[in-house]
Amino acid sequence: MTAPPAAPADDRPPLRVITCGSVDDGKSTLIGRLLYDCRLILDDQLAAVARDSRRHGTVGDDLDLALLVDGLAAEREQGITIDVAYRFFRTGRRAFILADTPGHEQFTRNMATAASTAEAAVVLVDARKGVLAQTRRHSFICALLGIGTAILAVNKIDLVDASEDTFSRIAADYRKVAAQLGLRTVVAIPVSARWGDNVAIRSARTPWYGGPTVVEALESIDVAGHAPERPFRFPVQWVNRPGADFRGYAGTVASGAVAVGDAVVVAGSGQQSTVARIVTFDGDRAVACAGDAVTLVLADAIDLARGDLLAPPQHRPVVADQFSAQLVWMSEQPMLPGRSYLMRIGTAMLPVRVTTLKHRIDIGDFGTVPARTLALNDIGVVNVATARPVAFDAYADNRRTGAFILIDRDTNATAGAGMVLFPLRRAANIHRQRHTVDKRARAALKQQRPCIVWFTGLSGSGKSTIADLVERTLHARGIHTMLLDGDNVRLGLNHDLGFTDADRVENIRRVGEVAKLFVESGLVVLCCFISPFRAERQMVRGLVQPEEFCEVFVDTPIEVCIDRDAKGLYRKALAGEIPNFTGIGSPYERPDAPEITIATLAEPPYTAAERVVDWVLARIQPGGQPTGAAGTSHGSAQA
Repeated sequence: MTAPPAAPADDRPPLRVITCGSVDDGKSTLIGRLLYDCRLILDDQLAAVARDSRRHGTVGDDLDLALLVDGLAAEREQGITIDVAYRFFRTGRRAFILADTPGHEQFTRNMATAASTAEAAVVLVDARKGVLAQTRRHSFICALLGIGTAILAVNKIDLVDASEDTFSRIAADYRKVAAQLGLRTVVAIPVSARWGDNVAIRSARTPWYGGPTVVEALESIDVAGHAPERPFRFPVQWVNRPGADFRGYAGTVASGAVAVGDAVVVAGSGQQSTVARIVTFDGDRAVACAGDAVTLVLADAIDLARGDLLAPPQHRPVVADQFSAQLVWMSEQPMLPGRSYLMRIGTAMLPVRVTTLKHRIDIGDFGTVPARTLALNDIGVVNVATARPVAFDAYADNRRTGAFILIDRDTNATAGAGMVLFPLRRAANIHRQRHTVDKRARAALKQQRPCIVWFTGLSGSGKSTIADLVERTLHARGIHTMLLDGDNVRLGLNHDLGFTDADRVENIRRVGEVAKLFVESGLVVLCCFISPFRAERQMVRGLVQPEEFCEVFVDTPIEVCIDRDAKGLYRKALAGEIPNFTGIGSPYERPDAPEITIATLAEPPYTAAERVVDWVLARIQPGGQPTGAAGTSHGSAQA
């Protein structure tokens, strides 16, 4: 077995480093070579790599050191890195946690995830190709996530005859990129990862180079000087209450430090207390610092729960419900302004909307480009509105409390990663005005309970016909109603919107807000909209109380809708004259669990209308009776 390396010469915490760059630039090989030359590979590991090299290797009969970190079967079969591989190692001077990230654009989300905790980056460039678009994208994400130091490894220098001119040209090109991004330090090194040139051992192949090796450069990185002391931040992960005599708040100190006797404040509510105890598995402590997982016991019984953020009274975070942020989009489904997502920030989880997409970043020149959506791997600047005020810091001030992720509410998958830039001024200047006459008073005057009946289905499915029958019946029974129809709304309120996915999202968002106002006025609101996306229908459902929303799915096969084609829209869509037409050029997402489903091929409109009326009457009036029992509604519905 190879002798283990010497213990590190200092007690600094491990430096977290990420390797990044375009595919096939040699990231995995560089790490494998680094471990090999530093004698950090055990004999059995080396034997396994030798065995795998014969089966999966890409360097002929030589040892393929990339296999040390490409552990997934798919990675070995394809010769690429898919997932992030972490390696802990130490040299004679320092300890490291190194993350090997994928170079393929489709796996940018994995790279961004690893970069979010890294303090420095090793950016690889193939000497034959120079700086590529993916090099620029990865460098931009590194800068975005607060990484200020980069080691530029110009790899495969042996394949360009160890040309100093080639190295100097690539180094100069990259320094221009680094200057645009604000990277503080760039160390350029000519490298051959396959043969070990300038990785851990100086190369005789590059006598013109007098700088450090990759290992020497890593050992000398100083990130402490760029990390000023942060104020204390403690996101509460859960309330620890094993019995009636103990109540503590568990979590990990995100930044700063706290001691017994220190005053703390709940950022959201402003309630203040002092730290009575700092409890750990090994007993009480006097002080807890960043990274420590502890339970804090406070001197006062205050309202505090998971998602709250504790901070010093004199250094409070921002509390706002709107902020500007940079967003890296990680989903194959485009980011659509107006759509509701879930946001996880610290330990808090809450619904949010991207209200404005200010611009997208052009990776080619890092300029700004007008855009209406963000696609997979796009980076943009957005405004975000949260469902309730939330505590945060600017990402530039605190990476732990200024970062968030967006989660797709339908799939529960991570959709994007964001960095808070600053709170919006209107978040602090706009306050809800309370009125004496409220929804309850208006509803009492009308002697009915308000609600939204939301009809969804393809164009031509029969939504408007059934809704019209429902409203006529309710009106005849003295129920106060309002019918919002898709075409009518687009003639006025939404006349500025088209039919792209982004415009459809905004269309339903506005209608939902209007419907909510009508509910506030005490009305039964009937809404007839194709509303093709589940996310927007769920968003509208979330605007009112659960008992105030009824989803009615008018289920008509598209073939029947095409045969009806009362407006001639399907004919135009099939001829290519109407792009993004639902069911033809744009998808329709069927409801998962609607309150009412109407199969129009098996049920005539007036019968379907009766069922909807029954649902409404049973909920809007205390003791409301079905229409069949009332006996007079059939005539109205069939009229």
